[in-house]
Amino acid sequence: MFELADPWFLLLLPVPLLVTRLLGVAPMAGGAIWVPDRIGEAILAAGQQRSGPGGARLRSGILWAIWGLLVIAVSGPRDLAPVSALKVTGRDLAIVLDLSGSMVRDDFHLGDRQVTRLEAVTTVGADFARRRGGDRVALIVFGSQAYYAAPFTFDVDSVARRIEAATIGISGRATNISDGLGLALKRMANSKAASRVVILLSDGVNNAGATDPRGVAELAAQMGVRVHTIALGPKDLTTAEAGERGVVDAATLRAISEISGGESFRVKTTDDLAAVAGALDRLESTDSDGLAAEVFRDYWVWPAALAGLMGLGLAWRELS
Repeated sequence: MFELADPWFLLLLPVPLLVTRLLGVAPMAGGAIWVPDRIGEAILAAGQQRSGPGGARLRSGILWAIWGLLVIAVSGPRDLAPVSALKVTGRDLAIVLDLSGSMVRDDFHLGDRQVTRLEAVTTVGADFARRRGGDRVALIVFGSQAYYAAPFTFDVDSVARRIEAATIGISGRATNISDGLGLALKRMANSKAASRVVILLSDGVNNAGATDPRGVAELAAQMGVRVHTIALGPKDLTTAEAGERGVVDAATLRAISEISGGESFRVKTTDDLAAVAGALDRLESTDSDGLAAEVFRDYWVWPAALAGLMGLGLAWRELS
């Protein structure tokens, strides 16, 4: 709906007329200059042509048009336009990502290219984060210690960029699952969200920290936080040879999800990882009604610009 933000400015439209009526037209004073007869006749002829009845009316009309356009501009013409509302789920979702030293192993493939576990996870994880529009998403990374890499925010693209920038070694090279999950729960302790979810991804065995991951999972259950776990890697403790490195403790991750009421996923390939992201999208759907919103689209610049162009045209006419 088109409207004026400050319509009372339109009262200024007759101001120039009132001023000229009340004060009158000031007489023009000037000096004289001697010029050759032929040049003087040419100047007088040009002046009479510009100041004739038609020229005067044109000049007056242009000045009135400029004044009217400027008054309309300051009146603030605008239109009320609806905008697409952001879907709001009322969910806080924390992504807890393992950045231990074993994530450097290159036993995954993206297309026909062999990549490290970290590259596979950051590629698929960033895409997953970008699809969480409507959730408040946070990122926690852990190795020997856990760090809060991105606070809870509706700006899921910023979280996705943090995932893409994740680097092995920034949090140490051990695997401290308990602290990673514990930090996520600490950040959710004062959350007012209707639903609180943690997605925990690890490719190793908890070998740092003094807390049992199952105990942290029990705390999550008491808080009403669901923990979905992803066990990443071709081999786990039940299939690996004794002393083999780079294996994942799938049983512990499965226990964490079962205790907290979440789901557990086993990932051996990049295709598995992409399928898990899709499954999590279905488990934690973002379909919901958003808040209706309308914004004003301002149009003052158009009459102001037209007034400026008309002023330039009048100045050029007067000087030519």
